[in-house]
Amino acid sequence: LYVAGQVPLDPATMKVVEGGIKEQTLQVMKNIGAILEAAGYNFSDVVKSTCLLGNMDDFQAMNEVYGEFYPENPPARAAYAVKKLPLGVLVEIETIAMRG
Repeated sequence: LYVAGQVPLDPATMKVVEGGIKEQTLQVMKNIGAILEAAGYNFSDVVKSTCLLGNMDDFQAMNEVYGEFYPENPPARAAYAVKKLPLGVLVEIETIAMRG
């Protein structure tokens, strides 16, 4: 399952969530979780993520929230700072999941 890059949009309002990198990362991970669940997967099926950050100084705070969703056997991950993300958000994450 290839999950396209998710940004911190509240699905109820389709607006960017209020707050900083932690709040935005939490919403991104919730959005990924909803997509995984709808397709019959869960976070333990994730094998690779790519995290795009508007500022690499946000990496540690993003990583704290991200890590809460992978308490055991975290997937491979790459993180990059990019010049600009859609809607001016601070984080975007894409994910690949598979079942063995």
